[in-house]
Parts: sequence; structure tokens; C-alpha cells
Amino acid sequence: MVDTTPLTRAVDHFADRLRAAPQSRLQRCAAGEALGLAQELARWAQLVEAPEAEPRVMPEAGMFAVADQITVAVHDLALVLKDEGKVAEAVRLVEGAQKRAGV
Repeated sequence: MVDTTPLTRAVDHFADRLRAAPQSRLQRCAAGEALGLAQELARWAQLVEAPEAEPRVMPEAGMFAVADQITVAVHDLALVLKDEGKVAEAVRLVEGAQKRAGV
């Protein structure tokens, strides 16, 4: 079993920062960046779990829901990752998105 703790910690930190961010920052770029990350991670999890199926797109649920969306997407991905290298790659994606979001 692979340790996904670094991944869940990274996304929990990002989600907490999003929840604490002012609405103006969410509107500028943070919500869009977080939604893009959630969609990418959800797609990745679906492709690992069922590579023969067409991945579904995580819908936009609004700027105040993106913290929950990235959390759900990462926890789904953490369940199917089998390689430490992939966990590190996912952590880099989360950290990069957080940096671009400015939170």
C-alpha cells in the first residue's frame, strides 16, 4: 500500500487556504485554478480506475465549492494510486495550482 499522506496534506492545505480567501481573490483566479485541478485529478482517478471508460468531467459548482471539489478529487485519486512516484507527481500538481491561485 502506498502512503498518500503527503498528497492529502497538500490538498487539505490548499482547500483551507481557498476557504479563507476573500471572494475577490476567488473570482480573480483562485477558483478557476482550483476547479481545473479538481477536474484534472478526477480525470486521472477515473482513468486509473477504469481506463476503458470515457472519464466524466467534474462540473463547475461555483467558487465557494472548489475547496470541497479538490478535496473529493484528491481523496478519490489517493484510493487508486499504487506508486510513490505518482503520489509525488500529484503533490506537485496540487502545489503548483496553489501557487498559481495565489492563496
